[in-house]
Amino acid sequence: MLRLHDRRTGRPEGLPGGRVLRLHVLDGAGLRTLVVADLLRRVASRAGRHVLATGAAGGDWTAYNVQPLEPGGGADADVRVSGDGSVVDGFCVSAPAETGDWRSVGGLDPLAVRLALLDAPYGEPLELSAARARAAGARLDGWRDAVAGWARGAGRPLDRAYAAKAEAALAADLDAPSALAVLDELSGADIAPGAKLETVVHLDLLLGLDLVSAIGRA
Repeated sequence: MLRLHDRRTGRPEGLPGGRVLRLHVLDGAGLRTLVVADLLRRVASRAGRHVLATGAAGGDWTAYNVQPLEPGGGADADVRVSGDGSVVDGFCVSAPAETGDWRSVGGLDPLAVRLALLDAPYGEPLELSAARARAAGARLDGWRDAVAGWARGAGRPLDRAYAAKAEAALAADLDAPSALAVLDELSGADIAPGAKLETVVHLDLLLGLDLVSAIGRA
């Protein structure tokens, strides 16, 4: 069961029930808040909810694998996502905007930025420095190269233990850093390359890092 830290109560709470989950991003959201809201949408969808994500975020964030928000929707939202720590009526989670000089890095893959934003507890302040962004880019490239190598092997079913470990982390207040650590563990695991590939494909639908993008290159 997906649980999130609710700013009203100060503790993790289960999401409101129902087939549809109405998720609303409050005005003024920056990139980190949008990435966290997108992760929540993906995780809730995997759990069988139909997620309607609304808000008024300006700009095009699709390069970061953030789907556009539908307009309106704030009044009847089941969950609201804030970027400035606001406490509003109803279930509200907070993902403070990132700081730092990461935008000074030329040629940075937007999904390396997404990775760096996910690799920190979403409710804590995050200084995304240029060095941290470059490190995320190197980590992402390493995973993609590994996945491309695994794709040359025989197909195998996904490894359910690794998949379940990452999914359990995401269900526990969107613990993306722990879910990402599972990818590092998987890289060194003594299981068939085909199983590693299928597990990564399964988890990347949640993480949104395009980990298969290097398959077929070279």
